[in-house]
Amino acid sequence: MNCDEYREAITADPSESFAGGAAHSAGCEKCENHRQEMRALDERIARALAIDVPAFRMPELPAIEADNNSRKAGAAASGFRTSRFRTPPLWVGLAAAVVVAAVLIPRFPERDRSGQDLVDQIMAHMDHEEASRQVTSVPVATETLNEVVSRRVSGMDQDIGLVTYAMSCVINGRTVPHLVIQGNRGPVTLILLPEETVEASIPLSGDNVHGVLIPVGGGSIAIIGQREDQLDEIGRIGQKLAESVEWNI
Repeated sequence: MNCDEYREAITADPSESFAGGAAHSAGCEKCENHRQEMRALDERIARALAIDVPAFRMPELPAIEADNNSRKAGAAASGFRTSRFRTPPLWVGLAAAVVVAAVLIPRFPERDRSGQDLVDQIMAHMDHEEASRQVTSVPVATETLNEVVSRRVSGMDQDIGLVTYAMSCVINGRTVPHLVIQGNRGPVTLILLPEETVEASIPLSGDNVHGVLIPVGGGSIAIIGQREDQLDEIGRIGQKLAESVEWNI
């Protein structure tokens, strides 16, 4: 196994479970460094997509025997049989609602409002530009790609995939490059945000949208596919972009 074969294999399988991988990386310092980078990115994407959901526990409510006894006595005096099912008092419903809120709210840690606004705008833009995500083998014109990208990006790995869509779009009040490349399992959207800083990776998930917003230099990049099985490829693309993108601000 040579270095090119190893890097292609470790990019597809960061666990290095393929034959001959461990032997090669043990004797090649550059490939071992590349393996560690891919493992780190794989763990980073996994942490970004993990959502901790605490177990729901109902509280113990006070006994209401006195109220039940009063109702039984009243029903017996009137000649009616008591029902097995009763509407609980209003305060019981209010207490349960308070507990549900207390349990569910911690599921979503408070996020910087500007970061949430950015995510909302990215997701809305994906809905608006749905037609851009077409499976095709026709590349975008070189002049168009250069015009869209060069305004905000001074350097980027050209080996990220076949670019079939390039447009300057407005997100969060700024004009930014919106690209679509043809991935192994379908189109992948790249939204380059040179002036939008995020502290850590943020998962992006919606109807037919699966991806992540990652910090890159002083900006960030949204990398989004339409299928969950594209997440591995999204991670590989993110690694290339994180290592190669230089902003032109």
